[in-house]
Amino acid sequence: MIKFKLGQKDFSLKPMNCPGHCLMYKHLGKIHSSQLPIRWADFGALHRNEASGALLGLSRLRRFQQDDAHIFCTPDQVESEVTNCLKMAEEIYGQFDFKFNIALSLRPQKYLGDDELWDRAEDSLRKALVNSKLDFEEQKFDGAFYGPKIDLTIKDCHQRLQQCATIQLDFQLPQRFDLTYRHQSDTSCLERPVIIHRAIFGSIERFIAMLAEHTSGRWPFWMSPLQAKVIPVHDKFISYATKIHERLVREGFMADCELDPHSTLSKKVQSAEFTRYNFILVVGRGEEETESVNVRFNVEKEARQHSVSVDRLVELFKEFERKKVKNAEKELLLTLTV
Repeated sequence: MIKFKLGQKDFSLKPMNCPGHCLMYKHLGKIHSSQLPIRWADFGALHRNEASGALLGLSRLRRFQQDDAHIFCTPDQVESEVTNCLKMAEEIYGQFDFKFNIALSLRPQKYLGDDELWDRAEDSLRKALVNSKLDFEEQKFDGAFYGPKIDLTIKDCHQRLQQCATIQLDFQLPQRFDLTYRHQSDTSCLERPVIIHRAIFGSIERFIAMLAEHTSGRWPFWMSPLQAKVIPVHDKFISYATKIHERLVREGFMADCELDPHSTLSKKVQSAEFTRYNFILVVGRGEEETESVNVRFNVEKEARQHSVSVDRLVELFKEFERKKVKNAEKELLLTLTV
């Protein structure tokens, strides 16, 4: 391992995951075409020597995690594998309500490999995009030196473009590591696989930062750490509030209970809204008598409240999680006003 000093700190060079996955492939021994594609994903720590002035919260780090995947396949499988990657990106970004642009980056002015191989690779990516019925633009000379790529750029709530997903073809690593597979029809014939580098989230930390901004801190209910907060209107109803809280926790929800005796009801509600709880459950005499809660939430920056039975609320919460509803607050409003 090569070590060096940068300023007052000691650093060492560490490879990306790609060489390790190539060694894993080589360790498998004789690979037949029928065994391909082989897909490996790695969420291990990655490092980048960012300038100290460029470091920014979770958005730009020297140590980060990435959904780093490598697909070893035959040239004929490239189109279908890339199509699957695009479907995965559509599903994931759609779940978080992100819009995205697509660019097909073609061979740079300096590249490795022959023109015929590049033509075939670029055509495979182009066909995958066309068959997926996705709009894209072609960018000449913007590909990596080892192969063409597809870049997906997310548009956040401020209309800023953030580069996240990338799908890259690589012909060079299989040559450098002497990776081969035997063709099913002629086992004496050794051929080179193609490697597809795939990352959908990109840096997990940066994606989390983007999502936090995109949602203004109020996370989608199905993944929120602050799904609900129970608030009694008076100390006399602490027992009932605790009962509701324990029921929600027992059902598997991320719920809290506000029991501060020195704070007013309005301050408790205001604090819960500021903390970005998805739902605020206020309980008093009427709710205790009817086994219900007064649920408060925001839809399009407008405060709403409805009375609903505890059983019905738990049922709806489970449905929101199971279906991974994008906007549980809006869905609850539609359900309760029908």
